[in-house]
Amino acid sequence: MKILLIGATGKLGTAVNKELAVRGHDVITVGRTAGDVRCDITDPSRTAELYRQVGRVDAVVSAAGDVPYRPIAAMTADDYQAAFTGKVSAQIELVRQGLPHVAERGSFTLITGVLAREPIPTGTAASMANGALEAFVRAAAIEIAPQRINAVSPNVFTESLADYAAYFPGMGSVDLAQVAQAYVRSVEGGQTGQIYAL
Repeated sequence: MKILLIGATGKLGTAVNKELAVRGHDVITVGRTAGDVRCDITDPSRTAELYRQVGRVDAVVSAAGDVPYRPIAAMTADDYQAAFTGKVSAQIELVRQGLPHVAERGSFTLITGVLAREPIPTGTAASMANGALEAFVRAAAIEIAPQRINAVSPNVFTESLADYAAYFPGMGSVDLAQVAQAYVRSVEGGQTGQIYAL
C-alpha cells in the first residue's frame, strides 16, 4: 500500500514507519521539520497542499499531536484552543480533506491516548483532545464507508518511562512495538470505528 504517515520522525512515528516499511508498504513520511514532505498539519491550507503534492494513497496514518500539560487553574482559554488545534482539528482535517485522496477501501488511523479514559493531574487538555477524537472516529466511521477509520489509544510508552513515569503512577506502560502493531491492525485489517486501547 501507499501510506501517508504524519509525524513520522517522532518516537512513535519512527516505530510505525519501521514496522510498515518492513511489511512492504510504500511509506511517505511527513513532519514539520523532517521527512519526505514537510507539513504543519495544524494549518488546513498546508494539509490541502500536502494532499495535492502526494496524490492518491491507500491509507493515512497519524502519529502527531501536541497538547499542553498544566494544572487546570493555570490553563488559559488559549491553552485549550491550542490542544484542540494541535491534536483534534489537525487530525480531523487529515480525514475531512483526505476523503477524495484515499482509495475507496482505504483507511485513516488517528492517534489519541490513555488520558481519554484514565485522567491524570495536569492532563485536562489531553483528556479533552483524546476524548473528542475518539468520539469523532466512531461518528465518522458510519459516514465514510467503505473507507475506514480507527484510532490507536496507547498508554505511556515503556521507552518514555524515564521522563514520564511520575505522571502516570501505577498505570503501567506499553512498548512502542506493540503500539506499532495496532497501526498495522488498523491499516491492514477490516475494522472501522474502533479505538485500539493499549
